[in-house]
Amino acid sequence: MKILVCISQVPDTTSKITFTDNNTQLNTTGLQYIINPYDEIALSKALELTEGGNGSVTVIHVGESATDATIRKALATGADEAVRVNAAPRDAWFVANQVAGYAKDQGFDLILAGRESIDYNGSQVITFVGELLDVPSVNAAKKVALEGTAVVAEREIEGGKEVLSIPLPAAIGTSEGVAEPRIPNMRGIMSARTKPLTVIDPVDVPVLTQVIRYESPAPKGAVTLVDAGETEKLVDLLHRARVI
Repeated sequence: MKILVCISQVPDTTSKITFTDNNTQLNTTGLQYIINPYDEIALSKALELTEGGNGSVTVIHVGESATDATIRKALATGADEAVRVNAAPRDAWFVANQVAGYAKDQGFDLILAGRESIDYNGSQVITFVGELLDVPSVNAAKKVALEGTAVVAEREIEGGKEVLSIPLPAAIGTSEGVAEPRIPNMRGIMSARTKPLTVIDPVDVPVLTQVIRYESPAPKGAVTLVDAGETEKLVDLLHRARVI
């Protein structure tokens, strides 16, 4: 089993997000970065599927040299090798083309990625990758398992669950519940220094989107606390707010 895992770098969830250049650029000053949590789940699942010498795991990331530390963390977690496409990730279409451009001649049985990144929440990359490679894709899978030459994916739908059996090769986007994220141990951290990290040039992709501006969410409004015994007051406030 040969698995490719797409990983993205996102700001730590505790980071304060601000913008520069008239709100057209993310202000990266002082930001701490982590592997996108949903991608960590995908990586953990790939490692689980290949445990005991049952295959290999390659991680791929689209980013510039400053992201190498994030990639090394994925190697420390257990990935066998890594590929970095040397380009800033412009949008989901650009990233998907870079992943597909690398994967098309590599013979991967399964491509995994998180269902979305926690910064843009686009939920697009894995579907684009499947389309570009002409392989079936499923996003937001809550369970992933191999059965012979097929991958079985379960995802939640309105009012129930959907279970799909998909022939390999395939592309799957993972949600929480697929696997528990792994924490690199000291042995993994040391071995990550010698694992191969290959840097490749990006493929040309037409510019289809442009950021006009970013906007921060409105600040939270005032909060009115109501004692648990003051039911009438609570009902009155809800009427005034036209909630009921």
